[in-house]
Amino acid sequence: MLIQTAKFAKSAASVKDCPTGNTPEYAFIGRSNVGKSSLINMLLQRNELARTSSTPGKTITMNYFLINEDWYIVDLPGYGYARRSKTLRSAWEKSLWQYLKSRENMVNLFLLIDSRVPPQESDLNFIEELAEAGIPFSIVYTKLDKLKVAEAEQNIKAFEAKLLETWEELPVSFQTSAVTKLGNTEMLKYINRLNKDWYQALQRKL
Repeated sequence: MLIQTAKFAKSAASVKDCPTGNTPEYAFIGRSNVGKSSLINMLLQRNELARTSSTPGKTITMNYFLINEDWYIVDLPGYGYARRSKTLRSAWEKSLWQYLKSRENMVNLFLLIDSRVPPQESDLNFIEELAEAGIPFSIVYTKLDKLKVAEAEQNIKAFEAKLLETWEELPVSFQTSAVTKLGNTEMLKYINRLNKDWYQALQRKL
């Protein structure tokens, strides 16, 4: 897929603020400081479209980016960062699950996992919640450039082994690096295929 245009569309504090219409959207989420904004910029071949920050928990709204005038990327607030107030975290969590469970335009959720660290309970718990709610998602392992190939493989296999304790089949996954652009082609091809399926299904409804 060729990225011809990519622009910030709007920020939404809740589902009611999300764009109207039948445009498909792909949401990105992960623990704070997992490299979400850097990955989005890498996919879209833009340096600063999604704002990156050294401060975890910077994203506090659902930020929409319109791609090729045809589909959206949605940058969701990160989870697992405790330095925000309990009240604010609770409000974010409520809005997040309302979005994930009710937003029909959300074709796929890309869940980012830091390849540098062993399996984290917050990630595993979040995956189980997604499965229980029947939300379509894929796993994206990030920051593969930060460690040796053997170390990355070991950490990814450890994470998959944890999933296979309760899963019969692993979700679709991607290995990525915002620095080397690893995974760019594979993820965009995947989105392109899902887009075609979305619009074909939409035509059948009309």
